[in-house]
Amino acid sequence: MDLASIIKNGNFDLHLHTTASDGIYSPSKVVEMAASKGLTTIAITDHDTMLGISEAREAGLKLGMTVIPGIELSTKYKNKNIDILGYNITQSKELLETLRKMKNHRENRAQLIIDNFCQIGMQITRDDVQKFSKGDVIARPHIAKAIVEKGFAQNVQEVFDLYLADGKPCAVDKLILLPEEGIRLIHQAGGLAVLAHPVLIRDETIIEALLELPMDGIEVWHRKHSIKDSTRYKALAEKYNKVLTGGSDFHNEGHTIGEFGFHI
Repeated sequence: MDLASIIKNGNFDLHLHTTASDGIYSPSKVVEMAASKGLTTIAITDHDTMLGISEAREAGLKLGMTVIPGIELSTKYKNKNIDILGYNITQSKELLETLRKMKNHRENRAQLIIDNFCQIGMQITRDDVQKFSKGDVIARPHIAKAIVEKGFAQNVQEVFDLYLADGKPCAVDKLILLPEEGIRLIHQAGGLAVLAHPVLIRDETIIEALLELPMDGIEVWHRKHSIKDSTRYKALAEKYNKVLTGGSDFHNEGHTIGEFGFHI
């Protein structure tokens, strides 16, 4: 896998989520949607899991599409959530054990979040939430949708802004990995580690500190990056000699596969 060549050739999307984490479409459906857009290379990068990769790669073979096995690892640095994309990874023993621990914590975390909503008078149950979870994973967006359905909020964004974002009343921290640990796990699994959507970090000092780690690349193009943002991150990639990547960070019908402001 040569990320630089993939970027040069275009017709890619290297940041896609499925029902294996918090996306709303199955891995095979995401591959089909990408193919219908004329893409030739994609990466499945579900949060802290590799469970959707096998199905996606099988669908890719049928459609003549390259599907890179990936992941989006959750880490934390100076109280900031730092997501690290891993590309072309294998199922190493240590990575799988870490993902197992994160899965167990995530399941407990979901119930704790539900309990927190109940404690502030927003009565929801796990069954209410599971209606919106099409896979095995219950994630925050599923809980937010249950809150909206019950009439406690107008939309999912309001739920995050008022209750689920870091420091808000119903928030519960993820199992914390340091960025160095995430990078090491990805490298150990034979992959490349890429800093995801740096615009969400909102601190240039932290972004540069992360690029001084053995990070292989930076996500220059993303649906939340303006042209000015992408230009800035491209300059940082050149400064720190990092690979450039990009992707839509597709989760649901509010996002569009293959559209993330890509321009050389």
